[in-house]
Amino acid sequence: MVQSMTGYGKSECINGHNKITIEIKSVNGKSSDVSVKSQIIPREREIEVKQMITSALQRGNIDLFTSIETLTENSGRTINKETFNSYLSQLNDIAFESGNDLDFSKATEIIMRLPDVFENQKKEREEENQEDWESIKGAIEHALEMLIDFRKTEGKRLEEDMVSRVNFILSHIEEIEKYENERSIAIKERLKSKLEEFSSDVDMNRLEQEIIYYIEKLDITEEKVRLRQHCSYFLETLSKEEYPGKKLGFIGQEMGREINTLGSKASHAKIQMWVVKMKDELEKIKEQSLNIL
Repeated sequence: MVQSMTGYGKSECINGHNKITIEIKSVNGKSSDVSVKSQIIPREREIEVKQMITSALQRGNIDLFTSIETLTENSGRTINKETFNSYLSQLNDIAFESGNDLDFSKATEIIMRLPDVFENQKKEREEENQEDWESIKGAIEHALEMLIDFRKTEGKRLEEDMVSRVNFILSHIEEIEKYENERSIAIKERLKSKLEEFSSDVDMNRLEQEIIYYIEKLDITEEKVRLRQHCSYFLETLSKEEYPGKKLGFIGQEMGREINTLGSKASHAKIQMWVVKMKDELEKIKEQSLNIL
């Protein structure tokens, strides 16, 4: 299925007390240009991420963004229960040895100011880095899947549009053919008229030869045949190749050469009108093909 290079994909994952959002955007480009704009993805993972994106998306100017949202308040610090209970047990022993009862409220206030009672979750999470990375990686893969689905939907629309325009060009060739006999007669009469201006004594055999020469020189049969072939090849490439974008651009150039030659040889107002219409359709096809993967 044809894919557009324009796309957008979004995914989310939960890491501890945080929700991480992954967004990936792509637009058309001649090659793969990937930019990772994130403080969440570890630097040592950036090359891996870029390889993932390039492998999945092939071509385009691609940006990856991340954002993080804390889901609970004060989630950055937690009480180390083992350390707290150890301090509490020691204070209870001291109170017992001195013959006093332990005041839990005051003991708690003291313990909360002692070292290592609180621990930063980031330190805890360092041990879970691999698990966190697998979660983030999964979210990136899902965002890429969403973006590819977007590309396919847009690609289908582009394909339908280009098929329609190529068929318009083919129908315009048929319109041109309606005027070819009239065009040949007009060329012949114009040549006779010009020759009669120069001499009243015309060698009819030479005249016929000259007319045949100029008519053959202005014949557009080969251009029509080649243009039809290019149109057929364009449609075949569009329907059968997985990533036809670059090839479609080359075929479009060949179509343009034949259309331009038709225009330069035409010497007929109605034919010129249809040539202009073909050029208009081809320009739109070229614009669309730039966004095809």
